[in-house]
Amino acid sequence: MSDTVFETARCVVRRWRDADLADLMAVYGDADAMKWVGDGQPITEAECRQWLDVTRRNYAQRGYGMFAVESRAVPEVIGFCGIVHPGGQSEAEVKYAYRRTFWGQGIATEVLRGLIQHGTTVHRLTHLIATTAPENTASHRVLLKAGMARGLLRTDVDGGQTQCFVYGAPPT
Repeated sequence: MSDTVFETARCVVRRWRDADLADLMAVYGDADAMKWVGDGQPITEAECRQWLDVTRRNYAQRGYGMFAVESRAVPEVIGFCGIVHPGGQSEAEVKYAYRRTFWGQGIATEVLRGLIQHGTTVHRLTHLIATTAPENTASHRVLLKAGMARGLLRTDVDGGQTQCFVYGAPPT
């Protein structure tokens, strides 16, 4: 049975494997890349191992979660993307992160378009969100190019702000 979830012109997106731990660390352990993720701190190996377990449970419960992104040109994992419900939130949220060497090549936009299509067609999700730091203009461009619309700027419980983006599937 294949673990491929969907493909794009340049990438293959598949379910996570235990062997992806080193790749998770390469992306989510990079302090510069994590500037825009969560609390802005790289995650530890123990947190990556826990995330692998959480992702397996998400696959079993919802049929989706985080996925590995492999380049067709380079035989390696170049990043991760997925649809998640952080903290048990009801709204499905798209997430992505890539190795810095693959930034600025349009890969994030290409894969996010495929992820949105996968979520809306395979899982029949009619509403997706994304959240970013208000100053993360590079992610804003990716989200807009992938078909999402700028939503509300919300104030978080700690007083910080988060820019929301939304995608509503066209009626079928």
